[in-house]
Amino acid sequence: MPAYTPPIRDMQFVMHEVFKVADEYKAMPRHAETDVDTINAILEEGGKFASEVTFPLNRTGDEEGCKLDQKTHEVKTPTGFKEAYHKYVEGGWPALSCDPEYGGQGLPIVVNQCFYEMLNSANQAWTMYPGLTHGAYEALHAHGTDEQKKTYLPKLTSGEWTGTMCLTEPHCGTDLGMLRTKAEPQPDGTYKITGNKIFISAGEHDMVSNIIHLVLARLPDAPKGSKGISLFIVPKFNVNKDGSLGSRNGIYCTGLEHKMGIHGNSTAQLQLEDAVGTLVGEPNKGLQAMFVMMNAARIGVGMQSLGLTEVAFQNALAYAKDRIQMRSLSGPKAKDKPADPIIVHPDVRKMLLTAKAYAEGGRALSLYCAFLIDKELHHPDEKVRKEAEELVALLTPIVKAFITDNGWIATSACMQVFGGHGYIKESGMEQFVRDARINMIYEGTNTVQSLDLLGRKVLGNNGATLKKFGKMVAQLVEEEGVNEKMAEFINPIAYLGDQMTKFTTEIGFKAFQNPDEVGAAAVDYLRVAGHLVFGYFWARMAQVALREIAAGNTDPFYQAKLQTARFYFAKLFPETATLMRTARAGLKPLMDTDLALA
Repeated sequence: MPAYTPPIRDMQFVMHEVFKVADEYKAMPRHAETDVDTINAILEEGGKFASEVTFPLNRTGDEEGCKLDQKTHEVKTPTGFKEAYHKYVEGGWPALSCDPEYGGQGLPIVVNQCFYEMLNSANQAWTMYPGLTHGAYEALHAHGTDEQKKTYLPKLTSGEWTGTMCLTEPHCGTDLGMLRTKAEPQPDGTYKITGNKIFISAGEHDMVSNIIHLVLARLPDAPKGSKGISLFIVPKFNVNKDGSLGSRNGIYCTGLEHKMGIHGNSTAQLQLEDAVGTLVGEPNKGLQAMFVMMNAARIGVGMQSLGLTEVAFQNALAYAKDRIQMRSLSGPKAKDKPADPIIVHPDVRKMLLTAKAYAEGGRALSLYCAFLIDKELHHPDEKVRKEAEELVALLTPIVKAFITDNGWIATSACMQVFGGHGYIKESGMEQFVRDARINMIYEGTNTVQSLDLLGRKVLGNNGATLKKFGKMVAQLVEEEGVNEKMAEFINPIAYLGDQMTKFTTEIGFKAFQNPDEVGAAAVDYLRVAGHLVFGYFWARMAQVALREIAAGNTDPFYQAKLQTARFYFAKLFPETATLMRTARAGLKPLMDTDLALA
């Protein structure tokens, strides 16, 4: 049976020692009173909730799955899910980082991000029910009318209602410009919406009294393509003017997808028949409003794989220390036993350290992004807010794609540590692998994220935002360039930072001649960029660890951090050279293949 211990010490290290968030929050009136002790106390309680309430339901939820009653169109979630959700609501967890105006606690996004990492380690399928609600909350908070906010935000904040995002249709996934769901204007200002949506996570369930669907649809006179999409609120139950629940709306679950993983989450097929909806934002500009939710979801999916990477690592490490098999090639290490623990074998350590390095690098990146969002929303200086917004936009596809790619690598490696026991259900490892593989696909495939990064976020503004991140790298290089103890961490990112400029310029020149060159290079490019970002944060973590050791701190945590950093730069970071070479190979080896693919 798997186990899970929340990695609170590492979260504290990243927040308090690397980023010093409590000091930074003093410049933001909303969070000026948020101190280290407050953050730590919340994390301790959040860790208990994740490990004691939702983690025990992970395996049973996977085995039991969700069940649809075809007559009533109601979905029953796995045993214990509903009760766990009620405890989540009673504890005030949904309101953690929500606006106090609507009943929220107003705490920083960073705190919520830590909590959600732990929830995802404990039970990703369960966590998706409240997780998507945060995205719906953000979209309505940013684009809803005062009346919509008053009606829906307090209930989403309290967790009494949950939210979904309804984009995909049977014939269109990523290409939303092809969607056919129709919205017919009504004399009372509402719309009647008809169509079919698929792959809707948490689309129907029994955990709350109402589900608020954010639905993309097309008005009768809408332009073709993505410029003719509008966004609508479509509640499961219509809401009366006094806030009470009214009649059942015309949106029903007609089927559940049978998936390879996240079985405990109801991935629904939804049919809308004259469902009553209200417009969010302006007509034909629904994608702009929905992108608030989509971007939140993309960062959320990165957090899902970060959580899985951490829990898979913990269990693989425990197994490797306990499982005895063969002797070390250099001679027996456990002479009192018939064989050595498999952790003595170099390749087992490589698999374990790969997961550890990707978990800790991913944690630093995701918390940095959460901190940037706090700045974007609440810093008094408009220039700081704008720069934070630009960096979040640049890093979001990296959070989604790089962390989920790494999550797949890490969970697969951790399952491998178990050998034959890894693909046996009892160990729990194969569930982590199945769940992790899905994360690379939904909320925009990782190829789509790569195209977004290279095409829009980098080449789209001539590398301006990338250069800003490059200045952060250059500043660290300048700060530590003469420090011999930092050389093994600084030299690789200094070299890659320099190469990145040339690499980007070269691809941009090719893309100017043939836009398909972006598609040929994008996936490799994102992975190189991901390593530049991870490398930067690993160097900063090594910097803090070295300073603590130099000051006489004997906590083994800091030596462990340095050892993991050395592994990362020696064994994982060097793949950037191969990736740049394959990206530079360009379009021809891919497209001059008609006979090979005939």
